[in-house]
Amino acid sequence: MKTDNNNTKQCFGNPYRDSDALWKIRHCWYERRKRALTVASLPHERYARAFEPGCGNGELTALLAPRCDALIAADLSEDAVALTRRRVAELAHVKVEPMLLPDAWPDGRLDLVVISEIGCYLEEPQLWHIVEHIHQTLSADGAVVACHWRRPFEGCSQTGDEVHAKLRGRMKLPLLGHYWG
Repeated sequence: MKTDNNNTKQCFGNPYRDSDALWKIRHCWYERRKRALTVASLPHERYARAFEPGCGNGELTALLAPRCDALIAADLSEDAVALTRRRVAELAHVKVEPMLLPDAWPDGRLDLVVISEIGCYLEEPQLWHIVEHIHQTLSADGAVVACHWRRPFEGCSQTGDEVHAKLRGRMKLPLLGHYWG
């Protein structure tokens, strides 16, 4: 995937245009289990300010929200942003906005960054740009959680295993845990 907006949008497509059930995100066992494991892996009970890029249809956002004083959820798909906004409409502390990584990033300190299912689509320079954003904005006691499908698939630039190895190599953060399910 190239770094310009048009190619990024072409690579991701828009699985949310017709229905959030297209990828069975809400109900399939893999997705429900992945969300539960992701939330269970969080090292702190609460976070003052969190960021979830690639929020998709908002299922993970809804699970993260009770653990955060403020949560910024973002996606490059306007349909995904609309779905997430509907999913968390009653949660005033959750802000949902369209955002194209790695160029856009929230200002200010973050205590949690959740990188779920987006790293595989990024070229290495884009991934490094995200790492730089994290280094600049993550609080001293902050956490980064990464969750990705491990096997190759059409449209991915790298596997989830490759993304995680690169993140571990560049993040300079202690590895608190991992799960290879």
